[in-house]
Amino acid sequence: MLIEDAIIIENKCVDSLLPTHEAQLLTYLKLKDCRLGFLLNWNVRLMKDGIKRMAHKL
Repeated sequence: MLIEDAIIIENKCVDSLLPTHEAQLLTYLKLKDCRLGFLLNWNVRLMKDGIKRMAHKL
């Protein structure tokens, strides 16, 4: 998802986030020239445990 051409949100439903998921989001950030992105894993008991914030060019 792209929010206001500034933030990318990548939704996942996996057992755990892997480095390939982070690399995928970083690629999206570079291609769209966005600075902030979030990986959201919906397969967790508490949502705060499923959020990963990533920055590019900050």
